[in-house]
Amino acid sequence: MADVVFIDGLRVQALIGVYQAERGAAQPLLFDVEMTLDTRSAGGSDALADTVDYAVVAQAIQATCAQSGFALVEALAETVAAQLLRDFPIQAVLLRVTKPQAVPAARGVGVRIVRTRDAA
Repeated sequence: MADVVFIDGLRVQALIGVYQAERGAAQPLLFDVEMTLDTRSAGGSDALADTVDYAVVAQAIQATCAQSGFALVEALAETVAAQLLRDFPIQAVLLRVTKPQAVPAARGVGVRIVRTRDAA
């Protein structure tokens, strides 16, 4: 079984959406991120350098979203997943992106993707 470092419910702002009403201002998105890596070295060393720094990951996601102009959450999710696999020592990422305000009758809508280093 693989080890996972995760971020749950990261709230970011992004200009995203297909409809004209969504394009006028940034809206909130929620990110749930699970990053697969071997954490045994960090467990033994107690050194941040031996794992993935979730604070830096969160900052990277926030920066990408702040510059977002995507129409689809699918496109944003692909971009973020590729960035995380490129910039951090992880083998896979499960990324869930939720638009909490997109459908008023729903708590949220969005996309969930899984990407691996081999397929990145």
